Amino acid sequence: MKGRACWMIGGLWAGREGSQVAELAVALPLLMIIVVGITDFGSAFNLKQLLNSAAREGSRFASNQTVADVTNTTPNSVAAIRDVIDNYLIADHLSDCGLATAVPSKSGLVWTYTANTGCAGNGTLTLVIDRGTALQTSATPPVTIESTHIYISYPFQWRFGKLMSLIVPNTNYALGITQITADAIMANLE
Repeated sequence: MKGRACWMIGGLWAGREGSQVAELAVALPLLMIIVVGITDFGSAFNLKQLLNSAAREGSRFASNQTVADVTNTTPNSVAAIRDVIDNYLIADHLSDCGLATAVPSKSGLVWTYTANTGCAGNGTLTLVIDRGTALQTSATPPVTIESTHIYISYPFQWRFGKLMSLIVPNTNYALGITQITADAIMANLE
């Protein structure tokens, strides 16, 4: 009986079924890399699009805000722009990383918010609101247009690198966090 059991097991792996199991063992890691890579890069691309929309929405809102209060330390118009962007991120199911409670640093007409509470991989979200961006037209004579420039930098945590390090030890491809950025500029109408 013992010889028959060994023959059955050995015969099982020696036949066509055994070669299919071996092929699966070779192909499965490659298939996993492809699937995780597609979803990871798709997620990064989707995040880029969401950030572009948030920056556009913030600059659109900023274009209708007064610039009369920009001499204040933290003007109401700048806080309102931050709130619009924060609400947009939350509506898109992204972590705002504590942006709603972040205190900006000011340099001229530029307010920089830095937030890192609950960000992916302990990364940092950066929001820059520049209420004094000057754009010049190419007309003769050139016309200067006062604009608002919104810049967002958001952390993205890769999963692809973790899978690669399981399959190929000592690799460091796509590990950690990548800052994905977006910006938008719109003329101040007020």
